[in-house]
Amino acid sequence: MVVDAAEKVGIYSSLEEVYGPSVGPEIRARFAAVAAAFGSGAPILYARSPGRVNLIGEHIDYEGYSVLPMAIGLDCIVGIREVEGGSLSVSNTDPAFKTRTFADPCGAAGPNGEWTDYVCAGYRGVVDHLRTKSLPPAGLELGGLELVVDGVVPAGGGLSSSSALVCAVAIAIMAVRGLSFGKGEVAELACLCERYSGTQSGGMDQAISVMGQAGVAKLVDFGPVRTTDVVLPPGVSFLIGNSLAVSKKAEGAHTRYNLRVVECRLAAAVLGFKTGVFAPAEALALETLKEVEVRLGSRAAAQRAASTCLHEGVYLSDELEELFGAQLESIFSGEAASVAVLRHNADVGFRLRDRAAHVYAEAERVLSFQVACAAGSSAAVLADLMDASHASCRDLYDCSCAELEELVAAFKNAGALGARLTGAGWGGCAVAIVPTDEASGVLKSVRETFYKPRVETGAVRAEDVSKALFVTLPSAGAAIFKDLKI
Repeated sequence: MVVDAAEKVGIYSSLEEVYGPSVGPEIRARFAAVAAAFGSGAPILYARSPGRVNLIGEHIDYEGYSVLPMAIGLDCIVGIREVEGGSLSVSNTDPAFKTRTFADPCGAAGPNGEWTDYVCAGYRGVVDHLRTKSLPPAGLELGGLELVVDGVVPAGGGLSSSSALVCAVAIAIMAVRGLSFGKGEVAELACLCERYSGTQSGGMDQAISVMGQAGVAKLVDFGPVRTTDVVLPPGVSFLIGNSLAVSKKAEGAHTRYNLRVVECRLAAAVLGFKTGVFAPAEALALETLKEVEVRLGSRAAAQRAASTCLHEGVYLSDELEELFGAQLESIFSGEAASVAVLRHNADVGFRLRDRAAHVYAEAERVLSFQVACAAGSSAAVLADLMDASHASCRDLYDCSCAELEELVAAFKNAGALGARLTGAGWGGCAVAIVPTDEASGVLKSVRETFYKPRVETGAVRAEDVSKALFVTLPSAGAAIFKDLKI
């Protein structure tokens, strides 16, 4: 089933309509805590947006390729109300996150190293969107607003805590101002929102957070954003484990996440020159590896080009500028994040062949995973694809880390059919596929081999292991609550 991207984010008056008939007391307690944080009065409405686990399709959304995630039950809740004046007040139910008030939230949007960066990014993204559509309010400000945030998606865990926050904030602001757009449009504007935080987001995280659906994973396509239901095989469960190595996309992005985006764009440009099917100006204007595939006519042709036209090892700036006949910074003119990447890595170089090889092979694995699910193939087929994805992320995209490798091995040694890192990598989580009747045994084994030693060293508290290691099911996407009785 292809979900209509024009469908609006749903408005509900009960938690059961979104969380299911057996809403646990912990969820009600979270909404109650948000309401209590407002003091006198109550929020006009709430918005919630979930985190996600990407089953397969890593680091290819920003290259225009389909990905295959599912929304999870962990989410971010935002309560919102209108207040006098024109400032934005932001607080959190967790006292570790300081309350901030912004007289100019648009001006505050940027990579400042604060948790509120994502709130201001959501605010500014909505303002930008209204400007492009010539909709009121036409000024820089949306008026006085007070927001309270409660999130349980682990920060830096690779489950899209930042995107869940950005989406929830953007949806809450639009809803309190009486604005309503289709889910596809909301997902795309939320993607643009998050880029204000300093990462060149590709769109998967926001799309599944907004468009997720209970009971099914989603094949997410781009240009424009749209999703197709993927029914996972019966008798299998997906387990998530947090490596406890924190992965912060916005911090050090110029050496990790944003660097990969730039490397892929440079690889596309080199392929544009070397294959001879693009004029030089066209090659320099290429933004994704998918554009190369489209011009060459097939993925197989693109893979052959990547293996023959891109050399092993690193490309230094001098080599690329000689080929292009242009300074690299001129190609990325006006893109501050990309220019920062170029400057930081000028002496280190760029690994173009490996990055392109991963992207093209990973795009193929996503489609194979979808076909296998539709055909009712065995879980072993999906597991092999997940294992191959992890190896590619580790060896070609270089986005794993020692903790993730240890965790993936722990899952496999415990009996998981397949396991892989999920999310941007460099820390965060791994996801494993296991027979449902063996899930409890795998969880027990991983607790003993991976988490117990970390409890003993104080890296994690024993009572928090259940938050770091758990079974997950496809969950509902974003929602708005009005007239909610908690």
